[in-house]
Amino acid sequence: MPIETIKLVGRVPHALVRLIDQTELPGREIYLERTDYRLLAGDIRRLAVRGAPAIGVAGAFGVVLGMQEEVNLSPAEFRKNMALVTREISSTRPTAVNLFWAVERMEKALRNVPEISPTYRLLEALEAEALAIYYQDRELCSLIGSHGAALLADGSRVLTHCNAGALATAGIGTALAAIYTATEQGKKVSVFVDETRPLFQGARLTAWELAKAGIEAILICDNMAGTIMARGMVDLVITGADRIAANGDAANKIGTYGVACLARKHGVPFYVAAPFSTFDLSLSDGSGIPIEERNPDEVTSPFGLGLAPKGIKVFNPAFDVTPAELITSIITDRGIIKPPYRENIARLIG
Repeated sequence: MPIETIKLVGRVPHALVRLIDQTELPGREIYLERTDYRLLAGDIRRLAVRGAPAIGVAGAFGVVLGMQEEVNLSPAEFRKNMALVTREISSTRPTAVNLFWAVERMEKALRNVPEISPTYRLLEALEAEALAIYYQDRELCSLIGSHGAALLADGSRVLTHCNAGALATAGIGTALAAIYTATEQGKKVSVFVDETRPLFQGARLTAWELAKAGIEAILICDNMAGTIMARGMVDLVITGADRIAANGDAANKIGTYGVACLARKHGVPFYVAAPFSTFDLSLSDGSGIPIEERNPDEVTSPFGLGLAPKGIKVFNPAFDVTPAELITSIITDRGIIKPPYRENIARLIG
């Protein structure tokens, strides 16, 4: 894919993070360069970088930026100050578990460096771990694509919700990885793209990605999904996920649960695609997944357009949880997981 969502440029202690500003898409393709981890944390909060895997990579890179500022400290002070950086990064968004997984890997990488090591060795260890997370995510996306493409026949018509493509990862995506890989295999695939309100990630991001890749995309309003399923126009649904519990309950962008219900009603297979790092086996089921609630202005005044009466009360959860019983299979880098999920997730992921 020609899209490079996020990357680390240069070497510590002079590295910077280059990322595409997704808030500007599809109108302008603008790349930001960050040397301050606080600015990168702000980019995560304001959705300039988004998607669970990409957030994890951004979190790891943010640790590198934060700690290269501390390269002149003693090793003991360097280790102590790491907690301040990781706390700031971890506070950005609560639902995507990949962020916490990546930060924990960075903390472990630091702990694994001998106590007698000089500060620059500590920083180099963090840089190496962040790059390992980045390259691993690219590989995981490719594997998800290979497994997911097997579910797509020539002529398949796929419905997506939100964006789970290259923009949401360091690689070719999760849900869209299956579509990209199937297309590379010579299969003709068309995609119905839910607009995904209130922030229109489907309309702004997924449609842009697919058009850039030359894949047939048909944009629909969120409330049209049931109609096209009832007309037999959809063969399968594939979405991403931000956190998957031990029983297979999956949190994804708000509206995913409704799409899953419609798919069950109309006999359309509903698949979730995610890497192993999106699974949170500490949670028995989806009731424990923290759901981020965002600014009411995203609903009342999207992109500055006042569409609702001033002062109206707003409920704006960014995610919902799709119960495992509505999910046909979960496409992972380690293979396709089928029910019973608790047993099979533990075997393949645990």
